[in-house]
Amino acid sequence: MPCKACFSLQYALQYFMEFDLLIVGGGLAGASLACALRGSRLRIALLDRAAPVVAAGWDARIYAVSPANVGFLQQCGVWQHIDSARLQRVERMAVFGDAEGASRGRLAFSAYEAGLDALAWIVEGGRLGDELWQTARRQPNITVVTPADPQSLELGSEGAVLALADGQRLHASLVVGADGVNSWVRQQAGLTADLQPYADMGLVANFACERPHAATASQWFRADGVLACLPLPGNLVSIVWSTPQAHAEALLALSAEALADKVSEASEGVLGKLELLAPAAAFPLRLMRVPEWVAPRVALIGDAAHAIHPLSGHGVNLGFQDAQVLAGKLLALPAFRDCGELSVLRQYERARVEEVAMLQGVTHGLHQLFGVQSAPLAWLRNAGMSLTGRLPFVRAAMTRYAAGLL
Repeated sequence: MPCKACFSLQYALQYFMEFDLLIVGGGLAGASLACALRGSRLRIALLDRAAPVVAAGWDARIYAVSPANVGFLQQCGVWQHIDSARLQRVERMAVFGDAEGASRGRLAFSAYEAGLDALAWIVEGGRLGDELWQTARRQPNITVVTPADPQSLELGSEGAVLALADGQRLHASLVVGADGVNSWVRQQAGLTADLQPYADMGLVANFACERPHAATASQWFRADGVLACLPLPGNLVSIVWSTPQAHAEALLALSAEALADKVSEASEGVLGKLELLAPAAAFPLRLMRVPEWVAPRVALIGDAAHAIHPLSGHGVNLGFQDAQVLAGKLLALPAFRDCGELSVLRQYERARVEEVAMLQGVTHGLHQLFGVQSAPLAWLRNAGMSLTGRLPFVRAAMTRYAAGLL
């Protein structure tokens, strides 16, 4: 029978664990940061309330991952393990304005014209998240902690201590908040957020379509919002309809057949008759700006640091870029440097805030511009769209930026 002192030591070791880095939030951004640091000298804990769930059918959470971030995920050892039959390349994109007839604005982007293999890759959120977790679990320097229910966070000059509901106390030099728009880590660190809800919701659903999508992503600016249609493998598509809350709720109340007809009509019948694969869902849309992303011993990434309107399709890509940049800063540190130093974290913040602020401004501006129903303004915005479409060098630059290559 072990002595009382031995038992106490065992208890202390079990409930007080030492790490260099705690990542609170095991979503796509947080898990990709852990995987980007695999094989490093850093001891990492990845914490979340539950592991990702892989949908039985096609996941309603669909993401368009830019080529630059596909490269990042390949470096993380993740992308190459995803079933290729569940991935879809986007070769073309078509954007339509909200005017009628000849004055209607149009934009067309082509991977071939921009010298790219793809404009983006479509992947299911659950499958990507699961592969990130599986990759993290295989690494000797990463400990996956789940279920993890954070209770308190103490930040000091020597490090941070995170207490969990089960009694564990985790000590680290740096805590990364990757825990979403309502970030608990951000609140504990005293970092403020300017949250601006849109009066819109994003309705998501997957459909089988009568006509082939030809690897084309399409987007329609309409009086009732913005409808985006993303191709999936086979004759399947996924939609995101950003629309006023009342309209979204009305769409959710429709039968499967009636909703399919509404989406087919809104997408101008380009895919023929549609068949809903699973019940639609909707989520609130909001813009969130965080003035400071870092504090002593704390850094924010992904949705904990910013939220953006989905019309650009860049939300998940910004999170991956946060993870890549922060990982690069940490990997470049000599062994004697403290990874929780504020000067180190400020370097990460400076490297990311400009791009995020610019993209937030552009997408918010577009939302505001197309939200105003005015004939002169409609003519102006559609004319601007068409003019942009007739300038090949501008269109190519926009394409390469969207792909993360500028």
